[in-house]
Amino acid sequence: MKQVKDYIRTIVDFPHEGILFRDVTTLFADPRGLRMCIDQLLHPYAGQRFDKVVALEARGFILGGAIAHQLGVGFVPIRKKGKLPGAVIAEEYTLEYGQATVEVHDDAISAGEQVLVVDDLLATGGTAEAGIKLVERLGGEIIGCAFVVDLPELGGREKLEAMGMNVHVLCEFEGL
Repeated sequence: MKQVKDYIRTIVDFPHEGILFRDVTTLFADPRGLRMCIDQLLHPYAGQRFDKVVALEARGFILGGAIAHQLGVGFVPIRKKGKLPGAVIAEEYTLEYGQATVEVHDDAISAGEQVLVVDDLLATGGTAEAGIKLVERLGGEIIGCAFVVDLPELGGREKLEAMGMNVHVLCEFEGL
């Protein structure tokens, strides 16, 4: 029987030479793979109450929308700077070569709301950390962070766990 990891292809030297890109679009394209992925991302949280699913741009939106629908709760996108209309709050984070910024609407989460943070891939944890900080600044309570893929060599999981986050991943890939 296929596992989630079996649906994910590796593309060599993308976006730069020496990178092994873990492409989840092949997982999303397969109806069994996508259903399995959503079910497994939700499994550890069965019976817990959530008010919102927060997802990180861009592939996280696919997962986040499906999970929010499954749970019957609201969906909140965290986007790259300049992509959201209206009033936002922002958080900068460090990239390999510089800084980036993500934003969320300043009224997207109310104080005390229970939140699940979702994305496709956990690498260094920088984007997830920025998203977590935005949710916390709005008063949201993060119940968990769920990812399809973890790249353990890059230390993102350890970073999030050091922040007190409950991290759930479906599979790991060695190498960058």
